[in-house]
Amino acid sequence: MNESVSASRRVRVRAPELVGEGGWLNTGGVSYSLADLRGRIVILDFWTFCCVNCLHVLDELRELEEKHRDTVVIVGVHSPKFVHEADHQAVVDAVERYGVEHPVLDDPKLVTWKQYAVRAWPTLVVIDPEGYVVAQHAGEGHAKAIETLVEELEAEHEAKGTLRRGDGPYVPPEPVATHLRFPGKALLLDSGGFLVSDTTRHRLVELAADGETVVRRYGDGTRGLADGPARAARFSEPQGMCALPDGRIVVADTVNHALRALDPVTGEVSTLAGTGAQWMQGSPTSGPAREVALSSPWDVAWWRGRVWIAMAGVHQLWAYDPEAGTVEVAAGTTNEGLVDGPAGEAWFAQPSGLAATEDRLWVADSETSAVRWVDPEGVVHTAVGTGLFDFGHRDGAADQALLQHPLGVTALPDGSVAVCDTYNHALRRYDPVSGEVTTLATDLREPSDAVLVGDDLVVVESARHRLTRLRLPEEAVQVAAVAHRTQREATAIAPGTLRLDVVFRAPTGQKLDERYGPSTRLLVSSTPPELLADGAGSGTDLFRELKLDPSVTEGVLHVSAMAASCDDDPENEYPACHVHQQDWGVPVRVEEGGAARLPLILAGLDEA
Repeated sequence: MNESVSASRRVRVRAPELVGEGGWLNTGGVSYSLADLRGRIVILDFWTFCCVNCLHVLDELRELEEKHRDTVVIVGVHSPKFVHEADHQAVVDAVERYGVEHPVLDDPKLVTWKQYAVRAWPTLVVIDPEGYVVAQHAGEGHAKAIETLVEELEAEHEAKGTLRRGDGPYVPPEPVATHLRFPGKALLLDSGGFLVSDTTRHRLVELAADGETVVRRYGDGTRGLADGPARAARFSEPQGMCALPDGRIVVADTVNHALRALDPVTGEVSTLAGTGAQWMQGSPTSGPAREVALSSPWDVAWWRGRVWIAMAGVHQLWAYDPEAGTVEVAAGTTNEGLVDGPAGEAWFAQPSGLAATEDRLWVADSETSAVRWVDPEGVVHTAVGTGLFDFGHRDGAADQALLQHPLGVTALPDGSVAVCDTYNHALRRYDPVSGEVTTLATDLREPSDAVLVGDDLVVVESARHRLTRLRLPEEAVQVAAVAHRTQREATAIAPGTLRLDVVFRAPTGQKLDERYGPSTRLLVSSTPPELLADGAGSGTDLFRELKLDPSVTEGVLHVSAMAASCDDDPENEYPACHVHQQDWGVPVRVEEGGAARLPLILAGLDEA
């Protein structure tokens, strides 16, 4: 299943129509069908804006999108996981927030997702100029392979006369004048003012104590990675910040996969950690900070003599030691999920917010809608949350309370923690003494961080582009309980034995990289663990026979796959190599007549 597929034997499947109840964005109000795009190479990007891997793919595609703008049309098909992501205005906000410069189809009911049999975020589908699906890729690391395919399709259809060049359907939205645009995080300064990450405008903004008056800006507002004075430095979608003992401020420069330092006295910006490239499986996990790649650092906190990093892109916590100038993994395995225990065995899911007290590091673990914490011995605990697929707005005992994709946590003086419950537009509170979750405030708009100032909390209302000051209430707000599960339909599978196939075909011009041992990896687990009687664990084959426990009728299969391929050029002693990886969480229902085989496409098309 791993050979290259030449153009002459490429499988073609007629592409289903594009349907989405939310309509089209970034097209100037025009709706499109596949027939309207005939003659162009169409790349469908199935994404959802909560998913950091989807954001990685948006960045991977930028260069291809620009280079082949006259032949390629990328269409983002927004396919929500969380209920909030089905809100059309939230999709409009996300398209601007993340700088999406191509048409987007808002598909809140997953109609097109189902038509294309998509099973994971992100998934890329390539449609040729005659309207046929010719490739499908799940996960990250496929940009080079897709570019090679695009060049093949350009040559093939130019020769056939079926390629149509010209301007695409993208129409940029009108810019809006505001001091901040989708701010991410805030830091209280010694002056009483605030430093805010102005995420969409790729800069930091210092505000006075009123939270409104602009004092200074750091960064020229252009996406990039450049050190230097305030007016010349560049960031790329910065997020969290914390202060070092020497007064410098550490910035999680998220899309640059770097930690930056700001000297608030001189305005000088420098780079502390990261190479500017994204960490991929097999990369070093410790060493000199400037020589080790990072992956979407989302927040930072000073705790126990080190800067702790919420490494959202790989579902881990890392730590930066400013004295030694090193970084290393501090907790998490890169597997996505909710597993407590010793740091080296715990699982996280896109940790996005940190808050430190003397004896706890609080973590907003966004994709599991959870609040977690690390103790001084390095053991990970869960305070609120149950896993990847349960979320909502429910107060009460922590073991049954529900959040929805929280991005921020703030330690309060009484030992409790305030939670920016982002997709519920609420500020929540967890009290470890009573074990209760309450609601402090509602009617916020995508709160992503909060700063304690005296008896007030200053909240970053990201989707209202402002800071909002709230007095800590003596009594909680009463909110009707709401519980949700993911909208994705469960896959019906037959009882007994299930054949799992991860489909991977090395892209044209590449071969599997076997120089240092097996080039593929497969990790399988389940929720509940009892679902799998046999077949859990890791291995190097991209297929496995799974034996199901007959007493368990539903659950989630967690599958993580990686394949490494290198350019097949015998003349090049050091060919470029590419890592393709994806995690799937597949809800399943065990029933008679269900499927005995579960194909998951990493790259290629399933021909079985």
